[in-house]
Amino acid sequence: MTKWRRAKLIDLAATKRWALNGGPFGSKLSTKHYSDSGVPVIRGTNLSGGTRFSFEDFVWVSEETADELLPNNAHPGDLIFTQRGTIGQVGLIPVDSSFKRFVISQSQMKLTPDKSQTDALFLYYYFSDAETVSKIKNLAFAAGVPHINLEILRNFEVIVPPLADQRRIAGILAAYDELIENSQRRIRILESMARALYREWFVHFRFPGHEKQSRVSSPLGEIPEGWDVKKLGDVLELNYGKALKKEDRREGQFCVYGSSGVIGMHDRSLVRGPGIIVGRKGNVGSVFWCDDDFFVIDTAYFVTSSLPLRFLFYVLPSLNFINSDAAVPGLSRNQAYTLEVLVPPSPLLRKFCDLADSLERQSQVLQRQINNLRRTRDLLLPRLLSGQVELETEAA
Repeated sequence: MTKWRRAKLIDLAATKRWALNGGPFGSKLSTKHYSDSGVPVIRGTNLSGGTRFSFEDFVWVSEETADELLPNNAHPGDLIFTQRGTIGQVGLIPVDSSFKRFVISQSQMKLTPDKSQTDALFLYYYFSDAETVSKIKNLAFAAGVPHINLEILRNFEVIVPPLADQRRIAGILAAYDELIENSQRRIRILESMARALYREWFVHFRFPGHEKQSRVSSPLGEIPEGWDVKKLGDVLELNYGKALKKEDRREGQFCVYGSSGVIGMHDRSLVRGPGIIVGRKGNVGSVFWCDDDFFVIDTAYFVTSSLPLRFLFYVLPSLNFINSDAAVPGLSRNQAYTLEVLVPPSPLLRKFCDLADSLERQSQVLQRQINNLRRTRDLLLPRLLSGQVELETEAA
């Protein structure tokens, strides 16, 4: 580490104007500026999800508004930091982005790195490291919503190796992320295949042998003969979860589910898996699947049924659940139980579940690979950033 040096982040920024900017200037941007298209606005949702940068859930401003907010324009290759709220978030806009510029929200700050001194990907990993995140959180103002300001970020000290070593470190870590992203992509393909199979068989009625199947009238329109229309309450039960405050959870192996999905871990379960979780309060009608035993808090239901849960997992998102509470959205079991569902014959259900389960097992294998890759990367990350791992020198 003899050639490693300490540098303030401002000294690693490009010399051009507004290379490290954001914060208060972004307060000029509000929802009234949003438009249907134009320049994408970067928010916290674009810096989460376990990726360097997410292109989902953008809002937009016009080109004219983006010009007015020029100090808050960001470009491919820039790093984005969260200033307020979830302190410690960092993202890196891909250099091959199809968007030429972005606008950062009032809760973001951006850095344009000086390419002659530092590698942007190295800096991304540096600020993703748990120790760095902890240091930034300790510098945050705790009054009200946790936040940092531009001065804190500008003066934050970074330990940087020579540029060639930065690139080697970034390359090693990026190799893990590429494997993770490839596996995530394959999981999404498998999930889409299962959803397409469900639609093909049970929505469009193009199941094996459908050519020989006659149709009959039903409350849901024409359906294959031998299929039944039943009330949801006749085929399943929505069971209440149990209150479990965050401070009462004990770190363990069981996922804790609420209406927005996994919200933590606990040392004991409430439901034996596999199982289905349905949002009751807040994110009404959200549907999640868990293969293992799990805990459900009181903002969600868990499902029990005589029908295969794998089949119901695809049925439930298609139902028209109604919010029963104007103040806090809520799903009424009584209303849900009155909804009508189409129930195919048991042999067809078994055949579908066998195929869907096969796709799910492939996803599980990929997810275990992802978890192992993440653990290895996260163990390697601080060792690389501290110089504990000796890097191979390039051949002369």
